[in-house]
Amino acid sequence: MRIILDGMGGDNAPASVVEGAVLASKEIEHTITIVGKEELILDELKKYKYDEQKIEVINATEVISNDDAPVRAVRSKKDSSIVKGINMVKSGEGDIFISAGSTGALLAGGLFILGRIQGIDRPALASIYPIVGSEASLLVDAGANADCKPNNLLEFGMMGSIYMEKVIGRKNPRVGLVNVGAEAAKGSTLTKAAYDMLEQSHLNFVGNVEGRDVPKGACDVIVTDGFTGNIILKLTEGLAWNILQVIKRKFTEGVKAKLGAALLIDKLSGLKKEFDYSEYGGAPILGVKGPIVKMHGSSNANAVKNTILKGIPYVEEGVVDTIQNSVLEIEEITLNDHE
Repeated sequence: MRIILDGMGGDNAPASVVEGAVLASKEIEHTITIVGKEELILDELKKYKYDEQKIEVINATEVISNDDAPVRAVRSKKDSSIVKGINMVKSGEGDIFISAGSTGALLAGGLFILGRIQGIDRPALASIYPIVGSEASLLVDAGANADCKPNNLLEFGMMGSIYMEKVIGRKNPRVGLVNVGAEAAKGSTLTKAAYDMLEQSHLNFVGNVEGRDVPKGACDVIVTDGFTGNIILKLTEGLAWNILQVIKRKFTEGVKAKLGAALLIDKLSGLKKEFDYSEYGGAPILGVKGPIVKMHGSSNANAVKNTILKGIPYVEEGVVDTIQNSVLEIEEITLNDHE
């Protein structure tokens, strides 16, 4: 397998990208190809001992930044690390593309270069959602589609369920629809129609899930539109950060508090680790004809390493082909709904 890594994407590139690639290369037998400004990447690689048969560099002279208009940048910056990397997946020179770069550019590149899986109306961003004290859930859509139709939410549920089972290893994952109430009749026109479609599907649909139950692990696949999903994700990140800061402050106020913190250091470290995005890898863009994974913009070396490791089953388990083969059911449910 050949893993294509964007050497220029993210706040800490290329340093954290290169370090993460080196760490991952020591745990896998696959080849990692870092695409980006060759001179900068090679300067970083000089800092480490690594197997030169496992890591190679391909030069890309341009960089797409978060300030660039995504569609225009993908069309004009042909020699950027993102465009070059996705093209390598399309041509068969690579099996998966991983980047901490612009989400918009990755979505545009996935659509324009790889194309949508036939039968999928809207590709979606699937983000791991940490659950304290339990296994993480998967949030789909995490921000790719602000406006959705009912069949889009059905697609998100199906694609998320396949990814959760094939990559994360969760058998028969529970699929829940984010709503303002648990009852089937609750919600907007969108969620009511989506509820009916999800209920008709083969998915392990557990019904509506209220916002307060999402962090409790009420379902394995959290289905919602990208507008709501992005708010849920960022609100949770902000709340978790604030809670950890309050705990830290409380445990450093006075001698007794510091003694208590010393006794609980392992527990506190474990709590912090559960909220740490770098432990979970990146967010796949589901629905395009090739594996693309988006890492957090501020990804450190550990996040890069874990994303590479989690990306391997995405390819080996044939997630893209499985989604393609499952599209027929979506089409049948959509037709039945319009009859």
